[in-house]
Amino acid sequence: MQKYDVIIIGAGLGGLSAGAALAKKGKRVCLIEQHSIPGGCATSFKRGDFSVEVGLHEMDGLDAYDVKLKVLQELGVMQTLEFIRLPEFYRFSHGRIDIAMPDETQEAITSLSEKFPLEKKGIEKFFDTIVTIRKEIFHLPSARWKVWLMLPVFPLFFPKLTKYKLHNVGDFLDSIIEDDDLKLLLLANLQYYHDDPYSMSLIYYSAAQASYFEGGGHYIKGGSQELSNALAGVIETYGGQLIYKHEVTEILIEKGNVVGVGYHKKRKSEKNYLYADTVIANAAVSNVISMLPQKQQEILGAKTDNLQASISLLTLYLGFDIKLEEVGSQHYSTFLFDKNVRTIKEIKESHRAPFDKRSFVFVDYSQIDSGLTPKGKSLGVIGTVDYINDWDGLDKDAYTQKKEEVTQILIHRLETLHPGIKEHIVYSELGTSKTIERYTMNPGGSVYGYAQTPKQSGMYRLGHKTGIKGLYLASAWSSPGGGFSGAILSGWFCAQEIL
Repeated sequence: MQKYDVIIIGAGLGGLSAGAALAKKGKRVCLIEQHSIPGGCATSFKRGDFSVEVGLHEMDGLDAYDVKLKVLQELGVMQTLEFIRLPEFYRFSHGRIDIAMPDETQEAITSLSEKFPLEKKGIEKFFDTIVTIRKEIFHLPSARWKVWLMLPVFPLFFPKLTKYKLHNVGDFLDSIIEDDDLKLLLLANLQYYHDDPYSMSLIYYSAAQASYFEGGGHYIKGGSQELSNALAGVIETYGGQLIYKHEVTEILIEKGNVVGVGYHKKRKSEKNYLYADTVIANAAVSNVISMLPQKQQEILGAKTDNLQASISLLTLYLGFDIKLEEVGSQHYSTFLFDKNVRTIKEIKESHRAPFDKRSFVFVDYSQIDSGLTPKGKSLGVIGTVDYINDWDGLDKDAYTQKKEEVTQILIHRLETLHPGIKEHIVYSELGTSKTIERYTMNPGGSVYGYAQTPKQSGMYRLGHKTGIKGLYLASAWSSPGGGFSGAILSGWFCAQEIL
């Protein structure tokens, strides 16, 4: 009987960071991944001359208040990766204003105050609030932070976290700023977190958004696959094992305790078994529940039955035979809202609009030394919010036809943004919420786990312990939540609880 200290289900960033942390501390780790490579959404793939980045547009922070930086340093992967600092946060355009947002707090305050002089006090309060919230989170004692939230002294040490723990971003902005265009500008990249400002947790938004303003945005040269490979390498260096192209279908329970897993090679029915007293699930919680016996299904299901899943994303990958500066591209990322979106109350509706009206971002990787293309060529992506019901009920032919229609709509909109760009497209490929669901096994293609609403964020977020002895969660679905940073920290914090 082959036995490990820890078995990890899934090689997304949560599973990889947990596995690397545990293996480095001497634990015998085995990680089982259904795909042929590690990374989940932190992967890349080859298409001719292009290395195509699946998910990473930019990584926040890497400054003194970024816990993720300390994690990557502790795991020894910072030395093997090259992070490219992005030239700015983003450009925002919607027909009435066209503004590039700086990625440094004081520079952003100065620039916005010059453009919106009547809103200077509101702008200063916005940045003071989000930056202070991030710093308060950094100073929370990580091992017992949920206990700290309940202590009478908590408001004295963490006043902003206390005040805003159940607030949403939309109401907060409405309370301090009147100019609708300014509010739209500040929420241009909301799709990186959620689809509706009035149900987006102010705490989670502040932690992530302030991390960009305080530490900047960064891209991993060569693509996010480099990070995933580095973390997988740590596991193997310290004696861990990674098993690819195999799917875990059963979590073994004896006398209420985890004892191992049952798994099999993809598309084959013969089941194998591995044993450990600790199992970490880097997978959608609904999938984890389906792996358990009935009694344990009820235990974990009681914690999650009423939780709301996040949005999905649609991505159009594009390869070009020129550097895009030749057709006027000057910004790394451009968020484009339809001109009919006039207030932040209309953002949610715009994310569900037809694709010729839906808000989107265009990322031009050729603005940096990304390492994704040969000299003289460019890789770009168009990204927008997506929902599985946009694609439900379509047979294979209808699905393929709709993908082609959406591709042409988005290319036409990009041509409007950068005239002449269309004739230089030499590669295009569309990934939908169904694509994400197929490759990551996240129901509905949810990319951020449970939605970061005020009642599903912070102290209310699903933790790493499941209520089943020996079974832990480390993914976008557990604390602190989705995104690259959230998944890495989830794995790290989960490992610390186990240790």
